[in-house]
Amino acid sequence: MKDLVEPRQVDIAYETDEPVRYAVEEGVAWITLNRPQFNNAQNGQMTYALDDAFNRAVQDDAVRCIVLAGEGKHFSAGHDIGTPGRDLHHEFDKRLMLPPHTNKPAAELLYTREHEQYLGMCRRWRDIPKPTIAMVQGACVAGGLMLAWVCDLIVASDDAFFQDPVNPLMGIPGVEYFAHGFELPPRVAKEFLLLGERMSAERAYSFGMINKVVPRAELREATAAWAKKLAGQGRLGNWLTKQSINHVEELRGKRTAMDAVYHMHHFAHAQNDLVTGNSIAGVSGKSAASANKSAAGED
Repeated sequence: MKDLVEPRQVDIAYETDEPVRYAVEEGVAWITLNRPQFNNAQNGQMTYALDDAFNRAVQDDAVRCIVLAGEGKHFSAGHDIGTPGRDLHHEFDKRLMLPPHTNKPAAELLYTREHEQYLGMCRRWRDIPKPTIAMVQGACVAGGLMLAWVCDLIVASDDAFFQDPVNPLMGIPGVEYFAHGFELPPRVAKEFLLLGERMSAERAYSFGMINKVVPRAELREATAAWAKKLAGQGRLGNWLTKQSINHVEELRGKRTAMDAVYHMHHFAHAQNDLVTGNSIAGVSGKSAASANKSAAGED
């Protein structure tokens, strides 16, 4: 059996050298996803830059709170499945003691890559010892959910919506960081996943999935007010308080649930490969966006 293959050489056209912006204001690190022309779709370049930015904020003792934002109309349209900067077959220096992925055959390639870039990194960011706030506007779809959900607090604009359409589109049971059953009541989580429909900010707030909904024009001000308050509180107290609630989630089985669903997720990828010849069933960024707009009754 051949365990390794020759890595594929794929031309990548990154539209920016700065997929994540970083700034510090009054003890708050503002980390901003910066691919607005692609609705902040997450490629590897962005993911590793995001990890660098989070680590920079953690290492700086002057930073006492972290805000994660998205430039432009939308927070994040999810994982990059169709821009010129899609870098599935590009190798980055691993952060989590995992092997290279581009020389692995078939399902092993995705399993290895996503173990770090999606599941592993999200867990790493969830455990950041400083309070984190996601500032969400517009679309927070699929992989965008993962970025928002790893944050301690979520402030959303009244035009924000949340969606995980990968089951209707690809036959895959949700994104890799599978927090759905912890963010939503079970029957609502089933609706969210089975139907893949948009959930408004107001409805998300009613389930406690987000903390505050404000008009779009007030989003940064409202987020900054909370960030400033957290930055002015005791560093250790914030960290211990965050750990205490994260620990309760672990006692409820969050990590083991994610491990189980991660394998279901990759079984679905493998099934798609066998049936359609493509791990995401041939879905492109354009076709996914079109299907989502049609489902929402948009032109």
